[in-house]
Amino acid sequence: MENRPHIEVPTSRREFLAKSGGGFGALALAALLGGESQAAPVDAMSPKQPHFQPKAKNVIFLFMEGGPSHIDLFDPKPLLNKLAGQPLPESFGDVILAMGENDAPLMKCPRVWKQHGQSGLWVSEWFKEIATCADDLCVIRSCVSDGINHSSGVCQMNTGHVIGGRPSLGAWATYGLGTENQDMPAFVVLTDSNRQVVNGPRNWGSGFMPAAYQGVQFKPGADPILNLNPPSHITSDRQQAKLDLLNQIDRRHSEMRSDQSELEARIKSYELAFRMQSAAPGIVDLSTETEETKRLYGIDEKETNVFGSNCLMARRLVENGVRFVQLYSGAGSGWDAHSNIEGNHGKLCKAVDKPIAGLLKDLKRRGLWEDTLVIWGGEFGRTPMSEQGNGRDHNPTGFTMWMAGGGVPGGRTVGSTDELGLRAVENPLHVHDLHATILRLLGVDHTQLIYRHKGRPERIDMNEGHVERQILGLA
Repeated sequence: MENRPHIEVPTSRREFLAKSGGGFGALALAALLGGESQAAPVDAMSPKQPHFQPKAKNVIFLFMEGGPSHIDLFDPKPLLNKLAGQPLPESFGDVILAMGENDAPLMKCPRVWKQHGQSGLWVSEWFKEIATCADDLCVIRSCVSDGINHSSGVCQMNTGHVIGGRPSLGAWATYGLGTENQDMPAFVVLTDSNRQVVNGPRNWGSGFMPAAYQGVQFKPGADPILNLNPPSHITSDRQQAKLDLLNQIDRRHSEMRSDQSELEARIKSYELAFRMQSAAPGIVDLSTETEETKRLYGIDEKETNVFGSNCLMARRLVENGVRFVQLYSGAGSGWDAHSNIEGNHGKLCKAVDKPIAGLLKDLKRRGLWEDTLVIWGGEFGRTPMSEQGNGRDHNPTGFTMWMAGGGVPGGRTVGSTDELGLRAVENPLHVHDLHATILRLLGVDHTQLIYRHKGRPERIDMNEGHVERQILGLA
């Protein structure tokens, strides 16, 4: 039988270019890519020096997915109750609503509001426990976004753009600063159920950056990291031998595919997973915590067990060098109260109130307060007008978020909405400004944190954000 030369068939256009013409196609490929393959350092996760002295080293982002109602939680509007049942005054102009109930009347807020702490910060009865931490909160009442629906709103709050495909905030932080614990992911995401978060992994993806910067999702429950532990009959030496063989095969495969960052990220993920088999079980094991600590987070109560466990997990993660942790409450737009806001928000506030307050207090007593920036908020707020009689529609034109710890002075409000809570009127802060400020607290100059993609210098803020000095306590 005639011996014929082996011909490897390219599996993609990039591979065809790289191999065609004796390899000369690779020159064209490199030019087309604009040098992208050179943008990532040899070790993407190595610690990097910040541009400024950081106020915070870690971030815990408490994301209330679906849009919590600012006018029922942190932004009281007495005029709203006076005008309840009436149409929105003409002086407020036209309003574009997601669900189109443009003629719906104003709906009262039946909350009991009180001032708390030495600062006298206003917090509603729905957050009684968080109210005990009022002097630690910097409440930003003038947030603005462009996303009128959940997909675009969640996408922008996470990536800076209403359209998917860009790196997430956690990915930018990891790209700019690396990680201090090589045995754990730099960016971890925790959800409160098995329901899919709107947009899914794109919210914590790396976009056009190398895949190594994307977040790693942990599952709720006693076994947050799936498939972490090998079968009992597999020894450590055997596991290492298998990993070495797999690494050898992967390296050979990637030699002609250096432009495909997913391959390098997959190799790194196998290596990280092996190291995590030793480090992670102790970190994610909440049973080692005292009963007093578990009660602080509400783990002993049915309503607060899940989010309380996630908040405690977040504290343990940042304590062990994880740079960015994001917790989702209401995964799958749970806070989306188009109807029955009393039942919807009442239940969800109960689920997160004690755990969040417990997290803030625990960070303080464990010496993590100054190093950890805690962020609370959703993709937008809710309207002062009713929907379906007892709910509220989406409101991206004025809503509330807050920050605490991480060098942010507390007991303050920044910005304001109008008398009905519809639009930001004093010091409006767009999502781009929030992202720029968060990075500044981490010691990163957002104008200098650049990733070149297709020859274009890309930034988290789409070249539009500015650092809000009031949040930093500088104005």
